[in-house]
Amino acid sequence: MVQYPGANSPPFKLSMLIYDRRYRSLTIQAVVFILVMLVAAWLINNTIENLARLGKTFSFEFLFRRAGYDIPQQLIPYTSDDTNLRAAIVGLLNTLQVTIFGCITATIVGVMVGVLRLSPNWLISRLMTVYVEVFRNIPLLLWILVVLAIFTEVMPQPNAYRGENPQAHMLLFDTIAPTNRYTAVPSILMSNDPGVIPLGREGLNWAVVWFAGGLVLAWIAHRFLKNWAQRVQDQTGRRPTTWWITALMFIAPPLLLSWYFGLHLDRPVLKGFNFTGGAKLDNAFVVLWIALTLYTGAFIAEIVRGGILSVSKGQSEAAFALGLRPGRTMSLVVLPQALRVIVPPLISQYLNLMKNSSLAIAVGFMDLRGTLGGTTLNQTGREMECMILMMGIYLLLSLIISGGMNVFNNRVKLKER
Repeated sequence: MVQYPGANSPPFKLSMLIYDRRYRSLTIQAVVFILVMLVAAWLINNTIENLARLGKTFSFEFLFRRAGYDIPQQLIPYTSDDTNLRAAIVGLLNTLQVTIFGCITATIVGVMVGVLRLSPNWLISRLMTVYVEVFRNIPLLLWILVVLAIFTEVMPQPNAYRGENPQAHMLLFDTIAPTNRYTAVPSILMSNDPGVIPLGREGLNWAVVWFAGGLVLAWIAHRFLKNWAQRVQDQTGRRPTTWWITALMFIAPPLLLSWYFGLHLDRPVLKGFNFTGGAKLDNAFVVLWIALTLYTGAFIAEIVRGGILSVSKGQSEAAFALGLRPGRTMSLVVLPQALRVIVPPLISQYLNLMKNSSLAIAVGFMDLRGTLGGTTLNQTGREMECMILMMGIYLLLSLIISGGMNVFNNRVKLKER
C-alpha cells in the first residue's frame, strides 16, 4: 500500500478547531471559559459601579479598624480594642472548635445508634428508630432552641449544689456541674510547667510541643514496625504479633510526659455561690454542641445502618462459623467492609455540620457568622466585603474537610485489580 506523507497528521488549519474531533472539545471549553469570565467581569464591574453610586468603595481596610465589641467565648486573647480582623479570627476559631467537637461526638452517636438499630432486641431497635426519625425530621434550629430552653429553665443555679442536702448533684464522679449560667468541667494543670514559646500575644506551651513530637515519633516508629512485620510475613508466611508494641509506643510517651510535667485534673469546687477551679464552658457553646451532635448523629446513624446492610450476610455467617462473637464480627468483619459505603455520604454530613454551626447566632455563640457576618458587618456597613470573606472562608473549610476525608476514603475503598 502506498503511504502518503502527512496523511496521518495533516497540516493544522483554523477550520479544524470546529470540524476536527481532536480540537472541537478544546474549542468549546475555551469559548465557555471566556464567556464565564466575561460574565464574572461584568458582575464585578456592575457591583463596583453600584457601590460607587451609593458613595461606597470596595475595600477591606475596615478589617484593621478597632472592633469595639466584646466576645464572651475566646480561644485566644481578645479585647474590644482589637481589630475587626482579630475578632473574625476569634469567631473562626470558635467555628472550628464546635465543628471538631461536633464531628467527633456526632460520629460516636451515629455509629452506636446505627449499629443498635440492627439489634435483634425489639425494644432497643425501636427506641433507636424513634430517635432517628424524631431528630432528623425536625429542623435543627428548633432543636437548638429546645436544648437552650432546657439549659435555661431546667438546669439548676450554681448555688443549688451547695449544702449537706444539695438540690442538684454533679455528674461523672463529681467532675461536671451543668448550671443555667455555665457548665463547670475539670481542667488540666501542670505541676512542672516548662514555659511557653512566645508568639505575639499568644504562646505555645512547650508541653504541647513535647506531646506532639512524641506522637509523631510514635507514628514513624509504627510505620517502620508495620513494614518490618510485612517483610517477615512475606518471607516466612507468618506475621509476628506487634499490636502490644504499637500500643506501648503510643501509650508510653504520653504517660511518661504526663508524669514528668505533673499533669493533674483541677476539679471545679463550689465556693460561695459559684464554682472555682476547673473551666467554665459557656452554655451557648454547650447548647450548640449538643444540638449539632444529636441532629447530625441521626443522619450518620442511617448512613451507618445502610453501610452495614450493604455487606453480604455471608460475611457474618463465615465469621460466626470461625467462632467469632457478634461484637467481634461487627468490629472486625462488617464495619471495615462497610466503611467504603459509609465514608462518602459521611463527608457530606461533616460539611453540613460545619455549615449548620452558623446557626450559633440563635444562642448568642459568637462564631464566624456572629463576628464577621454579624456585629462587624452591622458596624462597618461593609456587607459585600463581609459576605465575600465569609463565603471564601466557609468554602476553604469545606474543601479542607472534603479533601482530608477523600484521602481516608481512598485508603478504605475497594482496590480493583
